[in-house]
Amino acid sequence: MKKVYFERAIFISWYCSLGDCTYCYMSTQKNLIEDPEKAKRSTSSLLAEAYLCKKLGWKIGNLAAGYGSYTHDSILELVKNIYEIYGKKFWLNIGVLPEKTIVALQPYLEGIYGAVETVNLDIHKKVSPNKPIAQIENMFKICDKYNLKKAMTFIVGMGETIQDFEKLKEFINKNKVDKIVFYALNPIKGTMFEKSSGPEIEYYLEWIQKTRKTFPDIQITAGPWVNRVGSVKMMLDAGANAITKFPAIKLFNSKHAKTIENEIKESNYELQGTFTKLPEINEEEIMGLSFDNSLKKGILEKVKEYVSSMHKS
Repeated sequence: MKKVYFERAIFISWYCSLGDCTYCYMSTQKNLIEDPEKAKRSTSSLLAEAYLCKKLGWKIGNLAAGYGSYTHDSILELVKNIYEIYGKKFWLNIGVLPEKTIVALQPYLEGIYGAVETVNLDIHKKVSPNKPIAQIENMFKICDKYNLKKAMTFIVGMGETIQDFEKLKEFINKNKVDKIVFYALNPIKGTMFEKSSGPEIEYYLEWIQKTRKTFPDIQITAGPWVNRVGSVKMMLDAGANAITKFPAIKLFNSKHAKTIENEIKESNYELQGTFTKLPEINEEEIMGLSFDNSLKKGILEKVKEYVSSMHKS
């Protein structure tokens, strides 16, 4: 039986120094954040979440943050710590990185994301005015140099048409993209898309289908929001290998979580991990980590807090 994974995106900060992407939640927060350091999550909460991913059988889809949210040294320290607690390489999605930082992070990463979002250049100029695609392509060349995989994000429903698929095909071929995450536009209050209803499911699926047909070996991750969990079977049938974007801790064992598990079963896939069975927490495992005692105690406290919340669900 084919296996399907849930990829958990771990958001590490809510700050973005650009803050002008017209679809993004962080664009609604930039003017409200006086101190970017205070927009970072605590280290203990991030490491606790990484530990739960390990125990629940979830992949860390990526560590995610906006541009300029972390320095070279701070992101290196965080990535090292998450690698220790998770035990496997993972992906990073925090903007375009310089070669110096990529070299330092390379031992801990499977690959790096480029937030492309759309390959229609006219739309791109409107929705991501300060994230030139050329900069992402240059970063991808550095990834090639250090044998790191490359992923791209694509948001369906921002005004592109299926005719733009040829541009996506060209981009994937040119940059030898290993993985693509298809998000369906989730309208966010305060952005230019707040009155949008998002793309029709058939149109969203068409992008997955055409990509799978054209690129049989590419990793395709579908990013449905809660309102689309009943379409997971169709996403897998269309060619997705994994799913993401589901708030799995907040909605653990909820009707939405059970719907996803049922959708996967009906697709004749085997879900790696669980959305409904509480994990077994090993306190000695956490306290045996190389971190200082105060951080280990903080991680354990956060893990218990998360599990308690999941238990209530």
